[in-house]
Amino acid sequence: MDKICIVGVGLIGGSLGLALKKANWCGRVLGFGRNVERLQEAVSVGAIDKFSTDPGDVAGCDLIFLATPVGSYESILDQIREHLSPETIITDGGSTKASVVRAAESVFGEIPARFVPGHPIAGKEKSGVAHADANLYRDHKVILTPVELTDADAVQVVTDMWKACGAVVETLDVGQHDRVLAATSHLPHVIAYALVNAVAETTYVQKIFDFAAGGFRDSSRVASSDPTMWRDICLENREAILEMTSRYREELARLECLIEGADGDGLFELFAGCKKVRDARFG
Repeated sequence: MDKICIVGVGLIGGSLGLALKKANWCGRVLGFGRNVERLQEAVSVGAIDKFSTDPGDVAGCDLIFLATPVGSYESILDQIREHLSPETIITDGGSTKASVVRAAESVFGEIPARFVPGHPIAGKEKSGVAHADANLYRDHKVILTPVELTDADAVQVVTDMWKACGAVVETLDVGQHDRVLAATSHLPHVIAYALVNAVAETTYVQKIFDFAAGGFRDSSRVASSDPTMWRDICLENREAILEMTSRYREELARLECLIEGADGDGLFELFAGCKKVRDARFG
């Protein structure tokens, strides 16, 4: 691979650039975006070789990786569309996939054969290229969601790219991905934001934070994530997320009933069952 372009060189895009450069997987890495200061920072940390704010400079790139919030994809694809070669591979790191397919279809009429939707299941609660890590994807899963029109050779190139980063690549269909991620990632983030907000609106909030122990820190950690990214995820995958928040409310109501009724046996049975399920999967 001679030249790739990373659109949005923050934590996800910057970590990919660092990993690929460490693996010598490609010749040159171009960063594309609007914020010159952030792009310059990406050069200084070694995530990219050079940068541009001109969509025309993506011409000649063999692969383009979208690493901006998913709500911006349609606008970005529209900007770069006329500068793409039919052989250019496009892939992404967005946390929702149906919305990505819709954005591509809106711009191109149908999703291009060389477009491989993808999602690395890795990250940190801190955003920005300053937190980028060449080992971020090592031993983490990357989900690819090719559609019927997707070219098998393009899927193989993207698979090889992620394997060069040390990732484990798997495939799901688009709908499966969005439902699974709503349960495993999107719901926990929504709950974390709600938890912090519930505490923040108490009259004794400072005392709560003064005495917060590991349980609160661990449960609320992901509420430090990028608010723009999570706004877009909630909007783009809202049906699957709302299905999971509804299920969560049902379980919370069940717990409330047990607590209100001082049902110690019922609480123990519920907690023991949950512990058994989690321990069987995570140890």
